[in-house]
Amino acid sequence: MMMSEVLPAVDGATGSSAPIGIFDSGVGGLSVLRHIHALLPHESLLYFADTAYSPYGDKTEAMVAARSLAIGAFLVSRGAKALVVACNTATVAAIARLREAYPQLPIVGVEPGLKPGAAASRNGVVAVMATDGTLAGAKFQLLHQQLSQASQAKFLLRGCTGLADQIELGQLESSELTAMLRGYILPLLEQGADTLVLGCTHYPLVRTAIEGIVAEAGASHVVLVDTGDAVARQLGRLLAAGGLLAPDLHADGHVAVRGYTSGSADKLRAAFGALVGLDVAAEAVALEAASTV
Repeated sequence: MMMSEVLPAVDGATGSSAPIGIFDSGVGGLSVLRHIHALLPHESLLYFADTAYSPYGDKTEAMVAARSLAIGAFLVSRGAKALVVACNTATVAAIARLREAYPQLPIVGVEPGLKPGAAASRNGVVAVMATDGTLAGAKFQLLHQQLSQASQAKFLLRGCTGLADQIELGQLESSELTAMLRGYILPLLEQGADTLVLGCTHYPLVRTAIEGIVAEAGASHVVLVDTGDAVARQLGRLLAAGGLLAPDLHADGHVAVRGYTSGSADKLRAAFGALVGLDVAAEAVALEAASTV
């Protein structure tokens, strides 16, 4: 059942002119959308923020998979030619199921960035900031074990409880957020980390605050790793391989970017303006979770 009438499909576009569907538990995936929009400026984008069920980190894997499948189905129904799972937790829980459901579509997920973190580190001490759910996941633990052995890097894993929730509130310069960031970052720097992996799509949205804390600690040499650019580049490669890259701007010179949410459309619209600098039409939509059986 829909809370309000949804926006029409993007000009009925099909094939290479169809939009790319992107989703996250909330506004964190806008950090990935920002990279996609910059790298692929001719592409129309649909973004779904599942804020009524945010955060995903404290939900069961079955629930996250069900929500992801429902959102994927919605975005495909709106004409999406590709899907981007802009959430670490949803990638772990659902990307395999999404690929089974839509084998014809390019589908890209996100990972916490252990490999680029190890490559960027000069002293081999890499701090990984992520949600507790991501760090506890079997997929992450396997990747951590493999890269620890292959790279000889020392990974400092830090579950940032409540950080994504605080960012979701939109008060990115609040004293509460700054204090929380300091509490997570300073101990990692004290342990010698020269690389900070932002292992949740929400965290790049407060990159400026993180850089300020790192500078105050006299650690301006520390490298921040944001995997959003890698996601955008992989998406571009898959679209090119499938002949799905948008050939040019729409006839009127306008590329559509539209938002959907299970929460407040006004809040999503405001988030687009504040975090991405885009004035975007948004609609609230209620989706029934898909069965994962």
